[in-house]
Amino acid sequence: MSSYPVHTIDSAPAQSRPALEQLQRTFGMIPNIAGAMAGSPVLIDAFIGVFERVHASSLSEPQIQTLLLTNAVTNASEWPVAFHTALALKEGVHSADVDAIRHGAPPRDAKLAALSGLACTLIEQRGRLADADRARFLEAGFSAEQMLEVVAVVAASTITNYVASVTRPPLEAQFEAFAWHAPAA
Repeated sequence: MSSYPVHTIDSAPAQSRPALEQLQRTFGMIPNIAGAMAGSPVLIDAFIGVFERVHASSLSEPQIQTLLLTNAVTNASEWPVAFHTALALKEGVHSADVDAIRHGAPPRDAKLAALSGLACTLIEQRGRLADADRARFLEAGFSAEQMLEVVAVVAASTITNYVASVTRPPLEAQFEAFAWHAPAA
């Protein structure tokens, strides 16, 4: 049970309301994770800012969702895994690739596997990449700039993953079919 409320536009601190209104326009709803973040205007504004930049990068939406799902699984963050499973499927990521990521395996799509592998390595190695890690990513057809964009996605998703772990928001009904539980440590 969480001691953090899931705010609505009406219950949120006044400084958090514009961010929640923006999410309402974007998704047609306010995800519970954002409602939990809204208790801190600093956090919700930082979250919105970084996610706007990430979604304006040179990476496609399926690539971004692959990264966000990989990050959630790697961080064993249950709410984001369900949410990004739904979004990845909506954005056209093949269900076999989504299932692979949810089980900690690389997607079969080579470019998505390169993205997923880099993100996983960044998280597990705390940002320390070996030359071979860099080379694999570049050899998959990505640029050095895109490697930095992956860092931005990892940073953005870390906010979501950590907030989910701290606040433990309830999973919305529309994402229950994608519920995921972290393997026992």
